[in-house]
Amino acid sequence: MKTLIFLAITLISGAISGTILAIINQGLVEPYIDKAINIETEVADGKVINPSELAGYRIWQKGGEIAAGAILGTSLSALFGIVFIYNKTSLPGSNNKKKALTLAGIMCLVLFIIPALKYPANPPAVGDPKTIYYRQSLYITFIAISGFSALAVAFMYRTLGNKLPRITKNIVFPLIYAAIITGAYLTLPPNPDKITTVPMDLVQGFRISSALTMSIFWGMIGIIFGSMWDRFKPDKTTKITTI
Repeated sequence: MKTLIFLAITLISGAISGTILAIINQGLVEPYIDKAINIETEVADGKVINPSELAGYRIWQKGGEIAAGAILGTSLSALFGIVFIYNKTSLPGSNNKKKALTLAGIMCLVLFIIPALKYPANPPAVGDPKTIYYRQSLYITFIAISGFSALAVAFMYRTLGNKLPRITKNIVFPLIYAAIITGAYLTLPPNPDKITTVPMDLVQGFRISSALTMSIFWGMIGIIFGSMWDRFKPDKTTKITTI
């Protein structure tokens, strides 16, 4: 394994994908956040909030989103790269781009889509500020259960897969994961805050836009990472022959 090339592929693919995510969010997701914030902060404690102060803060926040997107991308791509190395041989696909896209789809499902079914995304202004840490802990707990369960199932698939017929293992192991997630879904408490002040069509638009941009993000990681892997082949070592 060419470690430096692997690290470069991993970090570059994540940084590019995260930056693209942040740019797309500016056009698709941020307008919903602006509307939600305007509704929530129109009147606070009986006093109208200074619009110029709010506008200045939002400009600063949106500008920082680009850097935050790149950091998020490199963090998630680091996890993606490690998982890809250990599961590359068992991933379907005729080349590494297809294998990377498959893994990206799985990770998007496990780390975003499935947790969103239990705790769907809401605009930042929605919800009681007093419960924000509790809500975040519930969401992170569900992500952890989903992610570690998927890793455990993948490990069992690689370890025991050769001892079972292909059809059997392709049914049994996904069912194990589904059983764990169903148990977590039914056991963990729901979101404690009801949406009352913000229209549901705005919230639904935010959720759909967020799901779309996150799907694009994971797709970009798969395409960029897989293409660079096929181009530079960090898993291939140069053979030295002697005469």
